[in-house]
Amino acid sequence: MGSTNCLVVGCGYLGRRVAQAWLEEGFSVWATTRSNARAEEFAADGIEPVILDVAEPVAPGRLPKVDRVLFAVGFDRSGPYTQDQVYVAGIRHLLAGLVVSPRQFIYISSTGVYGQTDGEWVDETSPTESTRPGGKCCLAAEASVLSHPRARHGVILRLAGIYGPERVPYLHKLRAGEPLPVATEGFLNLIHVDDAVRVVQACPIQIECPQVFTVSDGHPVRRKDYYDEIGRLLGLQVSYAPVNPDSPRAARSLGSKRVSNARMLEQLRVQLEYPSYQHGLKQILVVSDSD
Repeated sequence: MGSTNCLVVGCGYLGRRVAQAWLEEGFSVWATTRSNARAEEFAADGIEPVILDVAEPVAPGRLPKVDRVLFAVGFDRSGPYTQDQVYVAGIRHLLAGLVVSPRQFIYISSTGVYGQTDGEWVDETSPTESTRPGGKCCLAAEASVLSHPRARHGVILRLAGIYGPERVPYLHKLRAGEPLPVATEGFLNLIHVDDAVRVVQACPIQIECPQVFTVSDGHPVRRKDYYDEIGRLLGLQVSYAPVNPDSPRAARSLGSKRVSNARMLEQLRVQLEYPSYQHGLKQILVVSDSD
């Protein structure tokens, strides 16, 4: 049996960890980046860099022939591109640039594709009627995966909010005693980054038709309870400031749903190390800080 070749497009907070996990499995890993400096970092870690901007068409032969592909591109609000150029055009450019159909194509989507506002439970069968630009772009990208022949072995992972080491929102404000400019109502749905990697690793190979999974820890939390728990773990009093009604943060806070992970647990058989936000935050803020 030959070696497994993998490509990570979007080698950031999640993608870099997946790349490392694949390397530890003995796979050969390529990763795209627009930065020469990042390319040097990848090479030093044993990852083959590919200088590439997915917002632009991929030149023929630019991508390696691979067995597995992970598309985990995040949106940089300070960058030169729109969400449509990054998510929708980006996935199309990648699919068009692949040399052959990989045995596995994983697209990291978002639970932002759901537009529910009343705290109801949602799963893979729930209506996807997002009113936000990011959610609409993720749905359009999903449609490309579901219809493109290069992604016939596709897996769509609709991830809840990723948190983990160095990714706890507003931690600096809390420690500085500043009020948090966040909505306190509605539900947050979360997944620890290490568990998100486990889900990627558990995705099926060479499935007959694309599959969709919602990815969360299955324990939604009200926004205020989440930030209050951070304060409790740090021994800090949490206060809140009004949210600018015109900000993207305010638009996000209008949504309130609870994301089921039942299909993920049943079909992918993932054992979550952090099955709730309490487990994850304790590891990040108490155990890690004491090491």
